[in-house]
Amino acid sequence: MRDFSSSPAQRDLPTVSDARLASVLDTAADGIIVIDDRARILVFNKACEQMFGICAADAVGQNVKLVMPTEYAADHDQYVASYISTGVKKIIGIGREVRGRHADGTVFPLELSVGEAATPDGRQFIGILRDLRPRKESEQRLADLQSELVHLARVSAIDEMGAAIAHELNQPLTALMLYLQAIRRAHSKGVDINRMVGDILDKATGEAERAGHIIQRMRQFVEKRDPERHLRNLDPLVDEAIDLTLLGQTHRVRIIRETSGNLPDVSVDPVQIQQIVVNLVRNGIEAAAQTSEPALRVSTRVADGAVRIEVQDNGSGIAPEALPKLFEAFASSKRRGMGLGLAISRTIAQNHGGDLMVDPGGNGKGACFALVLPVARPAAPAEVG
Repeated sequence: MRDFSSSPAQRDLPTVSDARLASVLDTAADGIIVIDDRARILVFNKACEQMFGICAADAVGQNVKLVMPTEYAADHDQYVASYISTGVKKIIGIGREVRGRHADGTVFPLELSVGEAATPDGRQFIGILRDLRPRKESEQRLADLQSELVHLARVSAIDEMGAAIAHELNQPLTALMLYLQAIRRAHSKGVDINRMVGDILDKATGEAERAGHIIQRMRQFVEKRDPERHLRNLDPLVDEAIDLTLLGQTHRVRIIRETSGNLPDVSVDPVQIQQIVVNLVRNGIEAAAQTSEPALRVSTRVADGAVRIEVQDNGSGIAPEALPKLFEAFASSKRRGMGLGLAISRTIAQNHGGDLMVDPGGNGKGACFALVLPVARPAAPAEVG
């Protein structure tokens, strides 16, 4: 009888299941670590080798704390022991962001998912790891580009308002020059100026402060900086934005300011919110300028757990064909500007957890833009014990 039993060499070959598993582990883009109930590494795939800069031969058999920052490593063994004894899950079955440690000491962000398996050799835990550095870098680049675009929109707005602002600045500077010339002429004629100089210098100082205030407000508006959130009442921000928009405004427009008072605070970047208001007020003034008695209503109130800023003009409304692309970048029909205003404004609003909406009006009713921002939640009380 012929012996069909396997030879010793054949018995050393991996089974089909083992070969499949090895192939999966070697080709997986994500890191895969398997540990036992004593936190010893049993499997450390090639993606983990690249991620942590440690070869599998050096990792297998080591405590998984090998790839953890100190603050995680100190508690890990205790967590595993607690789970085995109580069965209370904290991260098993739940993906979460953690941090890993490279062999060179670099600490970097990871997305971790943990599962478990009962095996003949005891309970084992499988960790799937994804390096978040590329995603974080992409998110940061996107945030930087968005910040640049928001800043560019502010600079563009000031550029479009340039002639009006120059006219507004020219008035105090001209007055200042005239006051100083008056003192100079009086002095050259030998006139006793001791009694008049104080009054003239006070007036000159006032005009210089007025010019400086205008320049300071422009500087704060166009300054390039990182976004910063603060708890603010929106009424003063809206009033300042209206004043900035009206600098040197040539259109004769009546501003109707309405507020319910005692608005709750919102968490906002003040300059970015003023950027939205400036854009809406400027658009409203242009729309209302075509009427015999141009007027703009700017109101602030609380509605449905949010603070609502409405800017409504008494123009003819927004044409139906313009509505679909109203908030698209570079879709403006204006001869000046880049068409970024409303697109950027909506992006800012949504980044603040709110939105920018419009009632197009028409049939004798002007357009009404509404900026909605969520009311800031009160800070949670600190836990004791």
